[in-house]
Amino acid sequence: MGSRRGLFVTLEGGEGSGKTTQRRRIVAFLRERGHEVLETREPGGTPAGELIRDLLLHRVESLHPRAELALYLASRAQLVEEVIREQLARGVSIVCDRFTDSSAAYQGGARDLGIETVERLNDWATDGVQPDLTLYFDVDPEEGLARRQSRGSGDEALDRIEREALGFHERVRAAYRVIAGRHPERFRVVPTHGGEERVWERVRSTLEGKLVEWERNA
Repeated sequence: MGSRRGLFVTLEGGEGSGKTTQRRRIVAFLRERGHEVLETREPGGTPAGELIRDLLLHRVESLHPRAELALYLASRAQLVEEVIREQLARGVSIVCDRFTDSSAAYQGGARDLGIETVERLNDWATDGVQPDLTLYFDVDPEEGLARRQSRGSGDEALDRIEREALGFHERVRAAYRVIAGRHPERFRVVPTHGGEERVWERVRSTLEGKLVEWERNA
């Protein structure tokens, strides 16, 4: 991709939204278009981040919302400084499974810490690094949880966040809708009804439009 900065795409969604399935197709699509692509995730993506992920999702049952947020921010800051900033500067495009908007929705909205408060802390943790495109896979929480629970065994066992009550996940969805309105320049809502292929058609159309814009502004 030469000296052009890489494209930074983040994927958001409630539990069971199908974003992991679509992530694989997004990565393949970008590679077909000539991009060098790095996949990563939040929390995680670095040795320190993966330890934090294990702690957050599997090692403790109860965390104060501020403590929970602080751990997500720590993982995020490390990922930005160890991976994202450098790779984007090299021209590598990044597809990240969750990023700042997850904290704004889950901790800011569902945990009642405040979306604006969490967004300010996100800006501090990332030193201003923002996605070029955020794809939010919108799913009814009851439907998404049913999907997730249907495969909830072994390595796919439900984590601490997934085990939260339905009302929590409904607040997450409501918060994502607020976030979408706050960031229309990068945030795209992808309905998840109609099956995997129909969802991919929506994603591909959005990606094609973003690539035209990105290449024009490079």
